[in-house]
Amino acid sequence: MKKKSRLIAVLALALILPVTMMMVIMVAGTGCNISSARPEGPCDIYADAGTPCVAAHSSTRALYASYIGPLYQIMRQSDGKTLDIGVVRSGKGDPGGYADAAAQDKFCANTYCWITILYDQSGKGNHLTQEPRGGFSGPAMGGFNNLPMADMAPVTVMGHKVYGIFIEPGMGLRDDDPVGTAVDDQAEGQYWVVNGLHYNSGCCYDYGNAEIDSRDDGDGTMETTYYGNATAWYRGQAPGPWIMTDQENNLVGCVNPSPNDKYCPDLPTIKWRFVTATADGEPHHWRSMGGDAQKGDLKIMFNGTRVINDRSSYDPMRKQGAILLGNGGDNSNGSQGTFYEGAMTAPGTFPSEETNQKIHANIVAARYDVQSLSIAPADATDTPPGLQTFSPMSSQKTTVSFTNTTLAPVNNLRLSISVPRDWKSVVIDSEESSKIFANTIAPGESVSATFLITSGSETFNGDLVGLASFTTEGNSKTQSETTVEKVRNVSPVRINEFRISDGSLENSTNSFIELYNTGDSETDISNWTLTHHQTQMPVFSSVNIPAGTKLASHGFYLLGLTNSGLAVPAKKGESVIYVRSTTGMSVGDVIEIGSGSTKESRKIASITTPSASEPPASPFGPGRRGPLGSTTVWQPLPDGPVITIPKGSTNIPVTSVAGFEADQ
Repeated sequence: MKKKSRLIAVLALALILPVTMMMVIMVAGTGCNISSARPEGPCDIYADAGTPCVAAHSSTRALYASYIGPLYQIMRQSDGKTLDIGVVRSGKGDPGGYADAAAQDKFCANTYCWITILYDQSGKGNHLTQEPRGGFSGPAMGGFNNLPMADMAPVTVMGHKVYGIFIEPGMGLRDDDPVGTAVDDQAEGQYWVVNGLHYNSGCCYDYGNAEIDSRDDGDGTMETTYYGNATAWYRGQAPGPWIMTDQENNLVGCVNPSPNDKYCPDLPTIKWRFVTATADGEPHHWRSMGGDAQKGDLKIMFNGTRVINDRSSYDPMRKQGAILLGNGGDNSNGSQGTFYEGAMTAPGTFPSEETNQKIHANIVAARYDVQSLSIAPADATDTPPGLQTFSPMSSQKTTVSFTNTTLAPVNNLRLSISVPRDWKSVVIDSEESSKIFANTIAPGESVSATFLITSGSETFNGDLVGLASFTTEGNSKTQSETTVEKVRNVSPVRINEFRISDGSLENSTNSFIELYNTGDSETDISNWTLTHHQTQMPVFSSVNIPAGTKLASHGFYLLGLTNSGLAVPAKKGESVIYVRSTTGMSVGDVIEIGSGSTKESRKIASITTPSASEPPASPFGPGRRGPLGSTTVWQPLPDGPVITIPKGSTNIPVTSVAGFEADQ
């Protein structure tokens, strides 16, 4: 009996980003003076201390008081267009300097966006882009890593919504062609701010100095901040996570006399929601510090000599200067975490503890906090994060929650949900479309409202937008916040069965995907698409179901995935076609070529395999080997590259040279 798998259809996203991306010229971090109301940033503090930044990355805010360039670039799935997300300019009562999340929300409405570039604010051009393959291969085309989705980590800075960079295993950003970073045993400083609750034990969630070839080039060839609870190397008090450094082949939290003793008794488990961490190195010495990014001071995690072991391979260091985010130096990409901001200082500089404390105080003053507004299914059991699924004309409960992240009491709070056309949203057990809170919401206090959402009759992929409007004490101007949840209104058609060929020689055409209409009425599946090998395809590449295709109630539609398709194009009316395989074909079978009004149906009259000595009439020209003579000269693939053979070439690629002779 054939064993088949059953799946419920879920939203699939196919994305491949170009290996190379166009960079834009941006405004550097210095010499771009704007309103003096903008507070100084961490890189201003570093510069004042004589340890200027050579890399400054953040998706949440400017790291210089004068920086007005883009923070990051996003690309949306619907059309492949990109947009630079910059900083909000200063205005009346608002110093600005935080990311323009509203521009991202508008650009990405009803579709998905990815972060394609994390810009360097230092003016050195050390931008981070899609991480290439290295010692480990990523899941995207060419072994590159996947790019982070743009809206997975909403938080607030200075009371305004911004987005962090949410890294899952297989994602990562990198610059292997850096400018001005520390190499070999040169001193340097680094800091970053991360989500203290998002981590794992995979290798290795890093930010900082790494190998320029994305491979493990030996002990001491990288020096980064690290956050997680991996236990294969040094480790602290259980259960973690810990603030450490990655120095290649070692996550280092301390240095012990014995090379076999990797326990760091003074390295605490971190329990903060937002974490500031530093990693500073100089010849014969390194230091790491960490603290709660919302309050207090930094604490020393380690301050002492380089690793001492039988190899003596970490002193001197052999750093190479590349910059990575989210992975290990050799592209080991099993880690996860969320990044908000970070920077690296110039070669030969070693920030003092006092400088690091000022950096941390600046971060605390930026007021990182959880998102003020969130939206989610009221019953989130078995629901993918950020996604809610409806069927036409169905109803579900959705909750909007508001947390006062301002420094003042909030009044006149109104919560509502903006829904697509033909949908309906009402406060549960009422006919009202919004809920008004008459009481004052104190700083740090949270409230919520639950709505009954009824979907429309048409299929839909898009957004539910949670809305909050309010005033704060001392400011009569109405403020507003929005948050987005992706939703889909799907037809009753499901992926009922699928099979990938078992590899048997007896039947190589037994791969298929079967659709089933669970509804009580006919469903139009015209122009539906199937994406397969999702990491091997461009944004829009897909298999399309022909226009005019209807699927009856409780009916089936079979997508056959076979290797017996045409080897070369067939012209209308031809009596002979060339196929890649005749397995499973018999005389009398009906073959259909094309679709819709151009579809032709023919019965198989005969099946032959021409000998190599007497090839059939060849589409490649007189005297050339035909496609059934066992060698394909070129065959276009639905999801692969097109091979172009320039005119006048003296050699061409083939799949096999069997049967070829000179002068043929």
